[in-house]
Amino acid sequence: MEYYKALRELYLMQQTYATFFTVTNKLQIQGDNYFEKLTSRQYMIMLAIAHLPEDETTLINIARKLETSKQSAKKLIVNLENKGYLVTTPSTRDKRAINITITESGKKVMLECGEKAVRLMADIFKDFTTEELETLWSLLKKIYGIDVKKQVGFEEDVNYKFEDLEGFQEAQSRALDSFVLRRKHFLNGED
Repeated sequence: MEYYKALRELYLMQQTYATFFTVTNKLQIQGDNYFEKLTSRQYMIMLAIAHLPEDETTLINIARKLETSKQSAKKLIVNLENKGYLVTTPSTRDKRAINITITESGKKVMLECGEKAVRLMADIFKDFTTEELETLWSLLKKIYGIDVKKQVGFEEDVNYKFEDLEGFQEAQSRALDSFVLRRKHFLNGED
């Protein structure tokens, strides 16, 4: 009996592992379809920068925040810099490093994508109850904890100030209102 239980568990683990790859690709494609001016990966790079202290926005710290390679982060940063959304400057803390800063046009694009990201989240998780979301988050953190004791997340406040604070607050309000309506719509089975 133990043998069959072990085979079943191995099968479930293999299927879960393989599904992570396809789900990751599907989520990236969905995100790319929602955002117009950025890809999902570019948006995540900019979020990482926004969540790091201003004097710590180095390539190494950005890559670490996203748990990706420096080469992958560098490629995305160069692309965003070419679009005018990021600028690099020498680090004041480490002469060998550069800091990456989001430009005003980059902030505007992030704001646009942020509103779309809220709709994306509502649509991706439309069939999940709050309890299921909590369970999923808990299970994902458990898997994440295999290599790391403390997850590096995006819970911290964003370190960027928007020149048009009123416009930023209006966009936040619109996004939240849209999210609430979408969640009610989905949770009431009005697909």
